[in-house]
Amino acid sequence: MVPSGAVKNITVAVSDDVYREARIRAAERGSSVSALVGEYLRSLSDDGAEFFRLQAQQRRVQGEIDRFSARDRLDRDEIHDRAVR
Repeated sequence: MVPSGAVKNITVAVSDDVYREARIRAAERGSSVSALVGEYLRSLSDDGAEFFRLQAQQRRVQGEIDRFSARDRLDRDEIHDRAVR
C-alpha cells in the first residue's frame, strides 16, 4: 500500500535468497516487495514514536513521586505484617 502524497524511490541491494523470500512473502500477502519494505520502514518510525511516548510517560510518573529513599524500605516482617518475636 503506497500512501498518498509524495514518495521517494530508493535502491536496496540484497542477496538473491533474500529477494526471493521477500517476493514469496509479498505474494502470500497479495502485496509487493516495495510495499513490504515501505511497511517495515514505517514500523521503524512507529517504534520510535512509541519509545518517545513511553519515555514521556515515565518522566510524568517519576515527576509524581514526591520523595523516595531506599532507607525507608520495610523489613521482611513489616512487609508480611508479622510480629517480630
